[in-house]
Amino acid sequence: MRRLVSSFGALSIALLSSNAQARTEVHPYIEADQTVLANLKGAGGDVLTYTTLAIGIDATLQTQRTEVRADARYEHQFGWGRKAPDSDIISGLAMARYSVIPGKFSVEGGALATRVRTDGLSSANGSLISAGDSVSHVFSAYAGPTLTTHVGDLSVNAAYRIGYTRLEDDVNLSVGGLPALGAFDESVFQTATASVGMQPGPLPFGWAIGAGYEHEDATELDQRYDDKWIRADVTVPVTYTLALVGGVGYEAIKIDQRAALVDNDGNPVLDSKGRLISDTSVPRLVAYDVDGLIWDAGVLWRPSRRTSFEARIGERYDSMHYIASFSWQASPHSLFQLAYFDRIDSFGRALHGNLIALPSDFTAARNPFSGDLTGCVNGASGGTCLNDALASINGSNFRHRGVVVQYGWAGRRWNWGAAGGWSQRKFIAPRASIFAAANGTHNDYYYGQLFGGYKLDPQSSLGASLYGNYLDAGGAGLNVANYGAYTTYNRIFGRHLSAQASLGLDALDTEAIETIVNLLGQVGVRYQF
Repeated sequence: MRRLVSSFGALSIALLSSNAQARTEVHPYIEADQTVLANLKGAGGDVLTYTTLAIGIDATLQTQRTEVRADARYEHQFGWGRKAPDSDIISGLAMARYSVIPGKFSVEGGALATRVRTDGLSSANGSLISAGDSVSHVFSAYAGPTLTTHVGDLSVNAAYRIGYTRLEDDVNLSVGGLPALGAFDESVFQTATASVGMQPGPLPFGWAIGAGYEHEDATELDQRYDDKWIRADVTVPVTYTLALVGGVGYEAIKIDQRAALVDNDGNPVLDSKGRLISDTSVPRLVAYDVDGLIWDAGVLWRPSRRTSFEARIGERYDSMHYIASFSWQASPHSLFQLAYFDRIDSFGRALHGNLIALPSDFTAARNPFSGDLTGCVNGASGGTCLNDALASINGSNFRHRGVVVQYGWAGRRWNWGAAGGWSQRKFIAPRASIFAAANGTHNDYYYGQLFGGYKLDPQSSLGASLYGNYLDAGGAGLNVANYGAYTTYNRIFGRHLSAQASLGLDALDTEAIETIVNLLGQVGVRYQF
């Protein structure tokens, strides 16, 4: 049940689709853009100009056994002048699923490439075009098999996933000004689950017995995370639409790491890339070690196929534990979703959960000026939001709580939606180490987005987005606000050629520097093969 609420923490706008026909669409393209950034406030009033050349591919494959969706892009930005550096940008999302035995055994995987800020202004990922060299690439991928079958009235399920995440960063990255948390480099995460159970029917109640194991190895100070659990769950129908649910079990979680090498003055020694060096001469340090009984109880309400609500209260992580989710599809064109989640996380595991939630028909919303993927990814069968996972990156584990809410509506010519959320990271670190001051500290992250589009005619469309986010570092670092808006006009000329024009405004506000406000404009053409 470790990832029982993983989908709740990565909700997206999901509109039902009845298209089950096989289709193959592969669209490679080349693109050229011209971008101008004019500083209206702060940063010296500079005007920066970039010319971008890009190649990419947008592909979809659907058959009875195979689902593949990919949106990948490489671009080179040629900066005009010393203050506009050249950049190579790799970005993209991909997922694939193959049914070895349809309806019973499948293999799936997913991958992400994007960028984040690494200048201490955490969460300001809407301002990447103006961040200069203070950006780093993030790469993440996972793969694994899933078994879902029946033996008589018994449901048998099992799954295994292995994920890899890497941050290409040569500076001592910190979250909200907390260098004691350490920088994230790379991690390998593995999870295995298995369960057997029975739906209500043969018995007046449903039941399931499950077990799972999770392990993550992170390179920063050789950090290790282990989670082992076993539990039994029951579902007791009260009415046709309402059921009582609950479970009890045992869980053991341990997080440990190497001590940091320090000099004669007690200061940490860093390598050439600004990362901490492990001290292998002393025993490993334990940051978190909790085992014992876990339990929860709650209600499950499904008055129709379009409405679902579940809420549970219990004990986990040696404290009270709450989760809840609500989903309401008011019409075939709209969906509202809300959830509260609570789990032990790290940057690698959080991003891994986002990738698992990728739908097979996703549409990736890119920032038109930087080309990056840092927001929500929507699809007809589900989705995920990257905002929270990419907002605050470091090498620490943390207690991760939050609320996510989303709404979307799609019509023939209009579509619009809104998303928002709050999350809190309470950091976990060894007390007898240089990280002692960071243990128990927390930050809070708030984000919101309003977006829409209108199809003017068969050849042209207009889209717009309004966004804002705020990182409250809790007094231990920089509080950062990033907000802005942009609109894009797109026009199609024939079967292969299209042109687009974008206009945007982006602001960065923090107590460390003067508020920066940038006006951005871009025009470009794309040839799709």
